[in-house]
Amino acid sequence: MNHAVWPGAAAPSRAADSTLQGVATWCTLALGLCFIVLPVGALLIESVFNADGSFAGPTHLISYFQTPALLDSAWRSVRLATISAAITTALAFAFAYGLTSTCMPAKGVFRGIALVPLLAPSLLMAISLVYLFGNQGLLKGLLPWIGVDSLYGEFGIVLGSILWTFPHALLVLSTALATTDGRLYEAAETLGASRWRVFCSVTLPASRYGLLMALVVVFVLVITDFGVPKVVGGQASVLATDIYKQVVGQQNFQMGAVVGLILLLPAALAFVVEGRVRARQSAALGVRSTPYNPKPHAPTDWAFAAFCAVVAFALLAAIGVAVFASVATYWPYNLSLTLAHYDFNNMDGGGWASYFNSLILATATAVIGAAASFVSAYLVDKPRHHVQARQALNLIATLPLAVPGLVLGLGYILFFNAPGNPMGGLYGTMAILVLCTVAHFFSVAHLTQLTALRQLDREYEVVGESLGVPFWRTALQVHGPVCMVTVLEVSGYFFVNAMTTVSAVVFLYAPSTQLASVAVLNMDDAGDIAPAAAMAVLIFVTAAVVRLGFAGASRSLVARTQVWRHR
Repeated sequence: MNHAVWPGAAAPSRAADSTLQGVATWCTLALGLCFIVLPVGALLIESVFNADGSFAGPTHLISYFQTPALLDSAWRSVRLATISAAITTALAFAFAYGLTSTCMPAKGVFRGIALVPLLAPSLLMAISLVYLFGNQGLLKGLLPWIGVDSLYGEFGIVLGSILWTFPHALLVLSTALATTDGRLYEAAETLGASRWRVFCSVTLPASRYGLLMALVVVFVLVITDFGVPKVVGGQASVLATDIYKQVVGQQNFQMGAVVGLILLLPAALAFVVEGRVRARQSAALGVRSTPYNPKPHAPTDWAFAAFCAVVAFALLAAIGVAVFASVATYWPYNLSLTLAHYDFNNMDGGGWASYFNSLILATATAVIGAAASFVSAYLVDKPRHHVQARQALNLIATLPLAVPGLVLGLGYILFFNAPGNPMGGLYGTMAILVLCTVAHFFSVAHLTQLTALRQLDREYEVVGESLGVPFWRTALQVHGPVCMVTVLEVSGYFFVNAMTTVSAVVFLYAPSTQLASVAVLNMDDAGDIAPAAAMAVLIFVTAAVVRLGFAGASRSLVARTQVWRHR
């Protein structure tokens, strides 16, 4: 009797599910249009109009290419990003090789140290360089030995970029090297190939896609970064600082929009290259593959241990100098300890309120971002109808990968501050900071959640439909619990990035919503280097503590709810 009832009960449920999923998909698509597509579109429109609203066409773009200083900034941005990407990728590849392909000691310690800069804003590394190689730096005397007159300029930009992008390249390359098929190494050893021959004929070809991806990631991070060039760039202007000068310094939104478009081009090109590389990448591990277990080789192991130790020391020294300078009375003349630099209420930059604003922003971004990315990923992957809407939603959700934070922030100004926009009331509030930050980092979260959801067989939805169970109940009782660890990790990702970001929010804050990362920038501009270092260190410590908390919660959640994975 029950079997006779289920088919009739399931039919209306499927129709209702399809309708609700369609409504949810179109509503989410509309939100994506409002908070991602339209702000970028406003930037495009602003670039072809004059300040009085008259149509200018390509006039501003032509003016840009006829301005030697702006054109030099563009070429300098590309050149420095290329140099930084090449050096960082080479260093990260050697570090990753030591972690994955040798038997060197203390691998876990080295890996942990190498990933520490992920928790710090790029401003912290730049401020550390000021204390090390600036006009009063401890190691300023070393610069002439390497043929450099001053930290401030292209040398400082490249050095600071290497320090803060190193862990990003390391994550990509460690994954690439860790998935090498062990049978290839066994075959090479059986044929009597030397270690160098094995490296050239097996390791490099197997990791070529990882190398290309690392180059693309670092290139985009450097060319769109605002913090390092602002602190140690000196007179060497780049695209990121040009946007800031045009918008904040000269209130020239039209030229700022043009510079934003120029900055968008290399990021979009890198996004296309990354997509093509990923599409051409073949599976590194097949069903018959075996993991590669390196064999001890004392000279190689200790050589890579020494290299990793040097790199780890450099990263720790960069952060350690900033931490010490934040509690030093007067660098470098009076190094006695004091907490006076943490009295932010007596400094330019917004006081302690800016730090608490950042906590509010990070918390709201973590909650809203994790929930929104799970919903978008679910609507893209699980429903079987509304194919075009789901494809459009997936395209919009991945769009922020190709949009630099400065460009998105400027787009938010132009769109939400436009006369007649019914959402104009958001401008100048904490809400617009949260929305912009969620949009800025949404793509990685969306793709992460999508990967987790695609691990679940569609059999769950089929069984739920056959029993007449609403889709939202299946999502809450099946997909949600299984993916909860990923949701928690995504929340931590949003929190840390919201605490450390500068570029996406530097145009949007009001006096009442100033953020800690922006306060670091303002204090550095005012010459208060020690308080700027103190605020940057506070951001770093907060991100580290919260990240550890998320890691502990994730481990506890796995132990309590994911036992079935280890049966």
